[in-house]
Amino acid sequence: MIAGSRSHWKRPLRWLACCAVMVSFAGLSATGQQSDQLQEQLQQLKQQYDTTTHDLEQRIAALEQQIKDEKEVQQKTKENTVSAAELAAQKATESLLGQNTDVGANYQGQLPSEPTYDHLRDADQKIEKLQQQLRAFEFHGYFRSGYGLNSQGGQQVAFQAPGADAKYRLGNEAETYAELILVNNWVNPEQTSDRAWARTEVMIEANTTNSANSASFPNGIGNDQFRFREAFVQAGNIFESQPGAKFWAGERYYRRQHIEIIDFYPLDMSGYGAGVEDLDVRIGKLAVAFVSAARPDIVTSNGNLAKSNIDVRLYDMKGPAGLWAGWFDYATSKGGNTPTGPIPTSDGFAFGLRHQRLEWHGGYHAFSIQYGTGAASNFSNPGNGTTIDPTPFVNHSKQLLITEQVVFQANDKFAIMPIFLLQRTKDGNPQHDWKQWVSFGARPEVFFTNHISLAFEAGFDHTHSRGQYDGWLRKITIAPQLGAGRKFFSRPVLRAFLTYASWSDGLRGLVGGVPYQNRTTGLTYGVQAEHWW
Repeated sequence: MIAGSRSHWKRPLRWLACCAVMVSFAGLSATGQQSDQLQEQLQQLKQQYDTTTHDLEQRIAALEQQIKDEKEVQQKTKENTVSAAELAAQKATESLLGQNTDVGANYQGQLPSEPTYDHLRDADQKIEKLQQQLRAFEFHGYFRSGYGLNSQGGQQVAFQAPGADAKYRLGNEAETYAELILVNNWVNPEQTSDRAWARTEVMIEANTTNSANSASFPNGIGNDQFRFREAFVQAGNIFESQPGAKFWAGERYYRRQHIEIIDFYPLDMSGYGAGVEDLDVRIGKLAVAFVSAARPDIVTSNGNLAKSNIDVRLYDMKGPAGLWAGWFDYATSKGGNTPTGPIPTSDGFAFGLRHQRLEWHGGYHAFSIQYGTGAASNFSNPGNGTTIDPTPFVNHSKQLLITEQVVFQANDKFAIMPIFLLQRTKDGNPQHDWKQWVSFGARPEVFFTNHISLAFEAGFDHTHSRGQYDGWLRKITIAPQLGAGRKFFSRPVLRAFLTYASWSDGLRGLVGGVPYQNRTTGLTYGVQAEHWW
């Protein structure tokens, strides 16, 4: 190609030279100059031609060499760029896979030449697959953590009335608690309507007493606790006639009901089992499940004492003033012989009614009433909330529970959550009276900016158990906060708190632990962070 370029330049030069000679000859003939003068001029023109041609050839050669050198530089740059891109892709793959592999060693013996664009493309495809897996992965959770002191100089304590299954929580939580949830959407992560989907969820629950951030002390006293609370598979869009139905099996939190400011679960059937939920039955949705759990601390001749439930719920029924739901549970527990005596076989039933108004004045309103007997009278499984002891009177145990909660937020400057609760329980022993817990309180919040707010919380509990305790507990907290927004449930939030509690003489020695065992008032203060995602 270079030789051809040079001949291409030479032809027009010769033609121009010939034209110049002809013009010169014509001029000389016209003027009648002598032959020797023409010969001299011809020699001069030839000399000029040779000089000009030599100069042009040198310039052409220099330009061709420059072009060649630039092409070689570009080729090397391209090769280096591909290698750098490959290296970057390989490093990205290593970081995602957690592997340390050398690029050259990885391809040595597998390729006929050095890595090229094809291998970069393959690396890109691998990274794309990993990115698809990452899109299918979800990480959710909740935690609260902080530290406080009591007015006596020791570590923070919580104020909770005896016989109450929960406490007003703002500035009254003396532990670090976390729930870490991992979800992977294995099939159809987008849950499109054209095909089935499946997902796996696992959850680790952890808590510590805030005494120290180490696992244990030299004397063997443990500080941290971990529990595996969820491990289940869920699948949906299996049948065309029921695209919204979800099938599940494993261990899970099962359709719990929650009251936020006292961290109380009126209904918590969490445990192990299987079921289907969100079945469309026209008037609403239906969920049916078998859930069970056992008491590892009670071993009978049949093994660990177990309790099994058939749980049926009809919900999202449109009715007067909102949505309505009904619930029915049948529970059974097989008894047996123990070293301390026989445990009776028990069963029981429970039912409930729930009404909700969603998107109500910037919040919601929920009311529920529940009643249960026998093995079903605690509205939960072993390990969740209250636990029924297998006494000879267990089949006669009863519970009535009424709850009401409201979140009201008409604007972005003020929000409030008031609650009410009435619980009456009977252990079945004819010699024992009903136990009663009445609670009402509220948490208002004032928002000054998008990130600065002030929260208050006041709560009142009255508990009664004949021959054991009878009295009231009052608790109030003030907490300046730094948060993520102007909503009642905006999280994360950082808060400082000051909590004061007082209780009647009938609860003396039963509230506040060691620092306040001989008192009827107490005060704590500290800091806390809370977040869910």
